[in-house]
Amino acid sequence: MSIRDGLLLALAIVTVAYSWFWGSHLLRETREGGAPNDPVRWPTPLELFIGFLTDFFDTLGIGSYAPTTSLFKFFKLVPDENIPGSLNVGHAIPTFAEAFIYITIVAMDGKTLALMILASVVGAWLGAGVVVKLPRRYIQIGMGVALVAAAAFFTMKNLKMYPFDAATQSMEGGLLALEGPRLAIGLAGIFILGALMTLGIGAYAPTMVLVSLLGMAPTAAFPIMMGACAFLIPAADVKFIKSGRYSRAPCLGLTIGGTPGVLIAAFIAEKFFKLPISTIRWGVIAVVLYTAATLLRSAMAEPAKA
Repeated sequence: MSIRDGLLLALAIVTVAYSWFWGSHLLRETREGGAPNDPVRWPTPLELFIGFLTDFFDTLGIGSYAPTTSLFKFFKLVPDENIPGSLNVGHAIPTFAEAFIYITIVAMDGKTLALMILASVVGAWLGAGVVVKLPRRYIQIGMGVALVAAAAFFTMKNLKMYPFDAATQSMEGGLLALEGPRLAIGLAGIFILGALMTLGIGAYAPTMVLVSLLGMAPTAAFPIMMGACAFLIPAADVKFIKSGRYSRAPCLGLTIGGTPGVLIAAFIAEKFFKLPISTIRWGVIAVVLYTAATLLRSAMAEPAKA
């Protein structure tokens, strides 16, 4: 069995175990008359549409948590205290689908992929205790500015204005495997990004920048991040489900509506990945700038929240 096949098998086991765990809890709550003030019911068309829309764009690298939070709050679908649990529980199964798809369609070296996913997961677990003590606002500002700078470099590269082209030919993004110093740098970088995920800072765009600077195709960020999230989410979800701190119907809307959204978006993404690297890089630039704007906007709002 290849390393890639092993990852897919492990992911299949996690998917089945998680689905059984959540499904059994919902059935038990239904038999007992439903959760207090939050009965198990079929999601509304709006809740299904939110799931479809957010996971569609998540599959394309935009991210789903920030848009879902905004929509939940705008339509007053989920109490604020239940939003974190609802995001994790509702988006879990669509994330498993994304991981299956990208690990399959992106022809990345299995060893490199497995090590990068492992480093991200370990970063999220071990780095959580350190990162949560850091000033969230300053991390958001720093990453936002760094992403804007990266987008500027990528734009210069596409316009053939990059001043160090001869020394940075690896940014053409053709590598599918990392070895030696590049692998060490990649593992250290993805470890840090995994730790920052514990602050709620999305790692998709930073991962795209990291793998591009390491000389890999920007598309390599997709199986790395989707795979890492697929193995990270269930651990948090067990706590949310046991405590009941999530909204049942909106979560079902995210899951039932989001899964077909993932499948449709993956078809578009697969076509996108076959385009010239410069075209792909324009797509990465758009995602990076969107993420930078989101981080900086959140940073500006942070003092008000405090």
